[in-house]
Amino acid sequence: MIDVDPAATAPHPVRTLVMGVLNVTPDSFSDGGRWFDPAVAVDHGRDLIAQGADIIDVGGESTRPGCERTPVEEEVRRVLPVVQALSVEDTALSVDTMRSQVAEKVIDAGATIVNDVSGGLADPDILRVCAGADVDLVLMHWRGQSASMQTLTDYDDVVADVITELSRQVDAALAVGVARERIIVDPGIGFAKTAEHNWQLLRAADAFQDAFADLRVLWGVSRKGFLGQLLAGSRGPRPAMGRDAATAAITSYCALHGAWAVRTHEVRDNRDACETVAALRG
Repeated sequence: MIDVDPAATAPHPVRTLVMGVLNVTPDSFSDGGRWFDPAVAVDHGRDLIAQGADIIDVGGESTRPGCERTPVEEEVRRVLPVVQALSVEDTALSVDTMRSQVAEKVIDAGATIVNDVSGGLADPDILRVCAGADVDLVLMHWRGQSASMQTLTDYDDVVADVITELSRQVDAALAVGVARERIIVDPGIGFAKTAEHNWQLLRAADAFQDAFADLRVLWGVSRKGFLGQLLAGSRGPRPAMGRDAATAAITSYCALHGAWAVRTHEVRDNRDACETVAALRG
């Protein structure tokens, strides 16, 4: 398990954990290019730790809607030096990747979580890599690559369908030897979902906790487009950097509904929200 408070490895920790986003990409929707230089990225990772991040999630390939894939060699070049540098810190390291080749290299470099937004569907070998390395694995609900995912938004019942499809992804991981206690599930807010789908899924947070009662649930809503639509003004949707207060509000909501962790770009306010909810829950 990841090296945090032992209570945090349970499906319902005393406090919801904060996973700080560290994008080492030139094209991520929120902060693309700000941390692209490895030295700058490492400094930012240390700053996120100082702000209270329990986990740092390093990503070298943007998954914003409509983007094309990054070559695997370039993804490795982006993330590996950052993981190596941050592995000496006393904070769990996650890597956001869909590729088994990348997962192998970053695990060797010190990552203890693989955050696969495709949930093992883009590259099934990633499940075997994680099973063999005995690391935590995030399985997100996913229907297709970023270039086409927003054409895949047909659901009979978005909550029931996402739970069913995500359960299949969990079963596939178990079938190749990933230990159940190593699996974390993510409903995939913003991935092959409309804004209304995202709200329906969030309103059904308890249904996810019930459906995956013995697993950890991670929510990633930080600065996403549906929040920009919610906060739109006369000039259109609120820009990504102006969505942090809304993100913190949803963090509080997810924490109140038993989330294991939230994934966020801005750490301090979201950590404060999680601490406050933990106090309220006693």
